[in-house]
Amino acid sequence: MTASAHAAHLAQLNVATLRHPLDDPRMAPFVEMLDPINAAADGAPGFVWRLVEEGTADATGLRPAGENVIVNLTVWETREALWDFTYRSGHLEVMRRRREWFERHVEAHLVLWWVPAGHLPTVGEALERLADLRAHGPSPRAFTFAASYTADEAAQHLQAVPPTRPEQADRSTRPTPAADAAAV
Repeated sequence: MTASAHAAHLAQLNVATLRHPLDDPRMAPFVEMLDPINAAADGAPGFVWRLVEEGTADATGLRPAGENVIVNLTVWETREALWDFTYRSGHLEVMRRRREWFERHVEAHLVLWWVPAGHLPTVGEALERLADLRAHGPSPRAFTFAASYTADEAAQHLQAVPPTRPEQADRSTRPTPAADAAAV
Protein backbone atom coordinates (compact mmCIF):
# COMPACT_ATOMS: atom_id res chain seq x y z
CA MET A 1 0.00 0.00 0.00
CA THR A 2 1.29 3.46 -0.83
CA ALA A 3 2.02 5.67 2.16
CA SER A 4 -0.05 8.83 2.28
CA ALA A 5 -0.31 12.01 4.29
CA HIS A 6 -4.07 12.10 3.57
CA ALA A 7 -6.41 11.26 6.47
CA ALA A 8 -8.92 9.83 4.01
CA HIS A 9 -8.66 7.88 0.78
CA LEU A 10 -11.18 7.49 -2.01
CA ALA A 11 -12.66 4.03 -2.54
CA GLN A 12 -14.35 3.12 -5.81
CA LEU A 13 -16.39 0.19 -6.97
CA ASN A 14 -17.58 -0.37 -10.49
CA VAL A 15 -19.51 -3.32 -11.78
CA ALA A 16 -19.80 -4.51 -15.36
CA THR A 17 -22.24 -7.02 -16.81
CA LEU A 18 -20.46 -9.26 -19.30
CA ARG A 19 -21.89 -9.66 -22.80
CA HIS A 20 -20.11 -13.02 -23.07
CA PRO A 21 -18.14 -15.34 -20.74
CA LEU A 22 -14.53 -14.23 -20.25
CA ASP A 23 -13.26 -17.29 -22.14
CA ASP A 24 -15.35 -16.40 -25.23
CA PRO A 25 -13.15 -15.27 -28.16
CA ARG A 26 -15.17 -12.04 -28.38
CA MET A 27 -13.83 -11.12 -24.92
CA ALA A 28 -10.18 -11.80 -25.82
CA PRO A 29 -9.26 -8.13 -26.44
CA PHE A 30 -10.57 -7.19 -22.98
CA VAL A 31 -8.85 -10.12 -21.28
CA GLU A 32 -5.59 -9.24 -23.05
CA MET A 33 -5.80 -5.69 -21.67
CA LEU A 34 -6.26 -6.80 -18.05
CA ASP A 35 -2.61 -7.31 -17.08
CA PRO A 36 -1.26 -4.13 -18.72
CA ILE A 37 -4.07 -1.98 -17.31
CA ASN A 38 -3.70 -3.49 -13.85
CA ALA A 39 0.05 -2.90 -13.96
CA ALA A 40 -0.60 0.71 -14.99
CA ALA A 41 -3.01 1.14 -12.07
CA ASP A 42 -0.49 -0.36 -9.65
CA GLY A 43 2.11 2.18 -10.77
CA ALA A 44 -0.20 5.18 -11.07
CA PRO A 45 0.39 8.18 -8.82
CA GLY A 46 -2.03 8.09 -5.90
CA PHE A 47 -2.89 4.40 -6.23
CA VAL A 48 -3.29 2.66 -2.86
CA TRP A 49 -4.89 -0.79 -3.29
CA ARG A 50 -7.15 -2.96 -5.40
CA LEU A 51 -9.09 -6.14 -4.87
CA VAL A 52 -7.75 -9.40 -6.27
CA GLU A 53 -9.01 -12.92 -5.91
CA GLU A 54 -6.68 -15.01 -3.78
CA GLY A 55 -4.20 -16.90 -5.94
CA THR A 56 -4.94 -14.89 -9.10
CA ALA A 57 -3.73 -11.70 -10.73
CA ASP A 58 -7.13 -9.99 -10.80
CA ALA A 59 -10.69 -10.02 -9.44
CA THR A 60 -12.53 -11.23 -12.54
CA GLY A 61 -13.31 -14.60 -10.94
CA LEU A 62 -15.14 -13.01 -8.02
CA ARG A 63 -18.85 -12.72 -8.76
CA PRO A 64 -20.50 -11.18 -5.66
CA ALA A 65 -22.92 -9.11 -7.77
CA GLY A 66 -24.09 -11.94 -10.05
CA GLU A 67 -22.65 -14.71 -12.18
CA ASN A 68 -22.20 -12.48 -15.24
CA VAL A 69 -21.06 -9.35 -13.35
CA ILE A 70 -17.41 -8.54 -12.69
CA VAL A 71 -16.31 -6.08 -10.01
CA ASN A 72 -13.46 -3.62 -9.73
CA LEU A 73 -12.76 -2.31 -6.22
CA THR A 74 -9.87 0.10 -5.65
CA VAL A 75 -8.61 2.73 -3.21
CA TRP A 76 -6.86 5.96 -4.22
CA GLU A 77 -5.24 8.80 -2.30
CA THR A 78 -7.39 11.43 -4.00
CA ARG A 79 -10.28 11.89 -6.41
CA GLU A 80 -7.88 13.51 -8.86
CA ALA A 81 -5.57 10.48 -8.83
CA LEU A 82 -8.46 8.16 -9.69
CA TRP A 83 -9.75 10.57 -12.36
CA ASP A 84 -6.31 10.84 -13.96
CA PHE A 85 -5.88 7.08 -14.13
CA THR A 86 -9.42 6.50 -15.41
CA TYR A 87 -9.53 9.21 -18.07
CA ARG A 88 -5.91 10.23 -18.78
CA SER A 89 -4.10 6.92 -19.13
CA GLY A 90 -4.22 3.75 -21.19
CA HIS A 91 -7.34 2.84 -19.21
CA LEU A 92 -9.27 5.23 -21.44
CA GLU A 93 -8.96 2.74 -24.32
CA VAL A 94 -10.84 0.16 -22.24
CA MET A 95 -13.49 2.77 -21.46
CA ARG A 96 -13.91 3.61 -25.15
CA ARG A 97 -14.41 -0.05 -26.06
CA ARG A 98 -16.56 -1.09 -23.08
CA ARG A 99 -19.74 -1.54 -25.15
CA GLU A 100 -18.01 -4.36 -27.05
CA TRP A 101 -17.68 -6.37 -23.85
CA PHE A 102 -20.25 -5.09 -21.34
CA GLU A 103 -23.98 -4.45 -21.29
CA ARG A 104 -25.19 -0.88 -20.86
CA HIS A 105 -26.26 -0.31 -17.27
CA VAL A 106 -29.62 1.30 -16.62
CA GLU A 107 -28.72 2.13 -13.02
CA ALA A 108 -25.56 3.33 -11.30
CA HIS A 109 -22.60 1.01 -11.89
CA LEU A 110 -19.89 3.14 -10.26
CA VAL A 111 -19.78 4.45 -6.72
CA LEU A 112 -17.17 6.49 -4.87
CA TRP A 113 -16.86 7.01 -1.11
CA TRP A 114 -14.25 8.19 1.36
CA VAL A 115 -12.62 5.77 3.78
CA PRO A 116 -10.14 6.40 6.59
CA ALA A 117 -6.57 6.10 5.31
CA GLY A 118 -5.49 2.51 5.90
CA HIS A 119 -8.99 1.06 5.62
CA LEU A 120 -9.40 -1.57 2.92
CA PRO A 121 -13.07 -1.88 2.00
CA THR A 122 -14.71 -5.26 1.66
CA VAL A 123 -16.82 -6.26 -1.31
CA GLY A 124 -19.87 -6.26 0.97
CA GLU A 125 -19.17 -2.69 2.06
CA ALA A 126 -18.68 -1.64 -1.57
CA LEU A 127 -21.91 -3.26 -2.76
CA GLU A 128 -23.78 -1.62 0.12
CA ARG A 129 -22.45 1.80 -1.00
CA LEU A 130 -23.57 1.08 -4.56
CA ALA A 131 -27.02 0.09 -3.28
CA ASP A 132 -27.16 3.32 -1.26
CA LEU A 133 -26.32 5.38 -4.35
CA ARG A 134 -28.92 3.56 -6.40
CA ALA A 135 -31.61 3.98 -3.74
CA HIS A 136 -30.92 7.55 -2.59
CA GLY A 137 -28.79 9.22 -5.24
CA PRO A 138 -25.45 10.92 -4.62
CA SER A 139 -24.63 11.92 -1.05
CA PRO A 140 -21.46 12.33 1.00
CA ARG A 141 -21.82 8.61 1.80
CA ALA A 142 -21.97 7.33 -1.81
CA PHE A 143 -21.36 9.49 -4.87
CA THR A 144 -20.05 9.71 -8.44
CA PHE A 145 -17.50 11.76 -10.34
CA ALA A 146 -20.32 13.99 -11.62
CA ALA A 147 -21.82 14.55 -8.16
CA SER A 148 -18.76 14.45 -5.94
CA TYR A 149 -18.15 15.25 -2.28
CA THR A 150 -14.94 16.05 -0.44
CA ALA A 151 -13.54 14.00 2.42
CA ASP A 152 -14.46 16.87 4.76
CA GLU A 153 -18.07 16.75 3.56
CA ALA A 154 -18.09 13.00 4.17
CA ALA A 155 -16.33 13.17 7.55
CA GLN A 156 -19.28 11.85 9.55
CA HIS A 157 -19.39 8.78 7.31
CA LEU A 158 -15.66 8.15 7.76
CA GLN A 159 -16.19 7.66 11.49
CA ALA A 160 -18.82 4.97 10.90
CA VAL A 161 -16.31 2.55 9.31
CA PRO A 162 -13.51 1.24 11.55
CA PRO A 163 -10.19 0.54 9.80
CA THR A 164 -9.89 -3.01 8.49
CA ARG A 165 -6.69 -5.02 8.53
CA PRO A 166 -6.21 -7.56 5.71
CA GLU A 167 -6.38 -10.54 8.06
CA GLN A 168 -9.86 -9.43 9.18
CA ALA A 169 -11.32 -9.54 5.67
CA ASP A 170 -13.22 -12.46 4.17
CA ARG A 171 -10.80 -14.95 2.62
CA SER A 172 -12.30 -14.94 -0.89
CA THR A 173 -12.07 -11.16 -1.04
CA ARG A 174 -8.97 -10.75 1.08
CA PRO A 175 -7.35 -7.40 0.31
CA THR A 176 -3.90 -7.85 -1.17
CA PRO A 177 -1.30 -5.08 -1.41
CA ALA A 178 -0.73 -3.97 -5.00
CA ALA A 179 2.85 -5.16 -4.93
CA ASP A 180 1.59 -8.73 -4.61
CA ALA A 181 -0.98 -8.93 -7.45
CA ALA A 182 -3.26 -7.22 -10.01
CA ALA A 183 -7.07 -6.76 -10.67
CA VAL A 184 -9.70 -5.59 -13.20
